[in-house]
Amino acid sequence: MNTAEDKLKERVKELTCLYEVTSIIVNSDYDQLDASLEAIAYCLKRAWQFENVTEVFLKTKEYQVQTDDFIPDMVTLVSKIKVFNKIEGEVLVGYPSGTYTKQDFLIEEQTLLNNVALAIGNLMERKQIRDSEAITRRQMERTDRLHILGEITAGIAHELNTPLANILGFAELLSEKITDKETVRDLEKIMDSAIFSREIVKKLMFFACEMPQEMKTVKLIPIVISVIKLLEPSLRSKHLKLTKAFDNENIELRADTVQLTQVLFNLIMNAIYYSPEGGTITVHVLETESHISIEISDEGKGIPNELEDKVFEPFFTTKPIGEGSGLGLSVVHGIITSHKGKIEHKSNIPKGTIFTVDFPKL
Repeated sequence: MNTAEDKLKERVKELTCLYEVTSIIVNSDYDQLDASLEAIAYCLKRAWQFENVTEVFLKTKEYQVQTDDFIPDMVTLVSKIKVFNKIEGEVLVGYPSGTYTKQDFLIEEQTLLNNVALAIGNLMERKQIRDSEAITRRQMERTDRLHILGEITAGIAHELNTPLANILGFAELLSEKITDKETVRDLEKIMDSAIFSREIVKKLMFFACEMPQEMKTVKLIPIVISVIKLLEPSLRSKHLKLTKAFDNENIELRADTVQLTQVLFNLIMNAIYYSPEGGTITVHVLETESHISIEISDEGKGIPNELEDKVFEPFFTTKPIGEGSGLGLSVVHGIITSHKGKIEHKSNIPKGTIFTVDFPKL
C-alpha cells in the first residue's frame, strides 16, 4: 500500500461498503434479519485490503453469521455492537494467523468496522422498538376484546339468572307434589342441569368481575400450601414433582381468600393437566418493591403462537369435549383483574408454559 492510487482504491472500497451496508439496513426485513446480517458480513469481506483471505464473524444475542472460511484463531479486528448503550454482540474481521499480523490492518479499516457495528446496533434498536410496539398493540387489542367480552358476558349472566332460578324453583315444587318415581327422577335431572347451568353463570360473572368480594389482608403462603396439599392426589396420579420457592414466608396481600384460592387451584390444576407423566411443576412466589408475583410453570407442550391471545377468553379450551368448559382461565383473569392485578403467560424453556400473576403490594 505505497501509492496514492492504491490508497484511493481502498477508500473507494470502504465507501462502497458503507453505502451497501446502509442500503441493506434500509431494506431489511425485521423478520429475516439473519439474511441482512449475512449480506453485511460479505460487504465487509469485500472492503478489506486483502479481500481474498478476509473472513468475517458477526454475533448478536439473537443472530450469528459468518463468511465461509472464518475460523476462531484468525488475526482479527473487533468492534462491539451496542444496543441502547448495552454491548449485545460484536463483529470480527480476520486474516489467517500464520501469514498476517495486526500490523496488516489499516487504521481506516478499524474506523469502517466501528461505523458498521454502530449501524448494526441502530438496526437492532429499531427491531426491538418495533417488536415492543407489536407486543403492546397485541396486549391492548386483547384487553379491549376481553373488556367487550366481559360486558357481553355480564349481560348474559344477569339475563340467565332469573329463568334458571324459576326452572329450579318450579322443579322443586313439582318434585314435592309428584309421587311417580320415574317423573321424580326426571325432575331431579332438570334440577341438576339447572344447578350446573347456574354454576356456569357464576363463573361467567367471575370473568365479568360481577361477583361480590370480601377483601381483607391475607397471608399468601399458607393459601398456596393448602392448595398444593389439596392437589397432591392429582400430582401423584401422574407421578409429577412439584417444587416450590418462596422469597418470603410472611408475604401479605389484600384479597378475597376464596377467590385467591380459586385462582391458584385453577392454575396449578391446569399445569397438572398439561404436564407429561413424571414432569415437574414449579410454584415460585416472589416479592418486589411494588408487587407480589406468583409464577406457575409446567413442562407440557406449551401454547401455540396462534392461540396465545385466546387463552383467557370464555369457552375457549384446547381440552377434549367433556373435559373442560373453557371457563377456568377466563374466571382466573376476571378475579385477578378485580384485584387490580394482571396475569401473563410465556414459554417455559425448553418446553412448557409459565403463567405469572402479579398483585399490587399493600
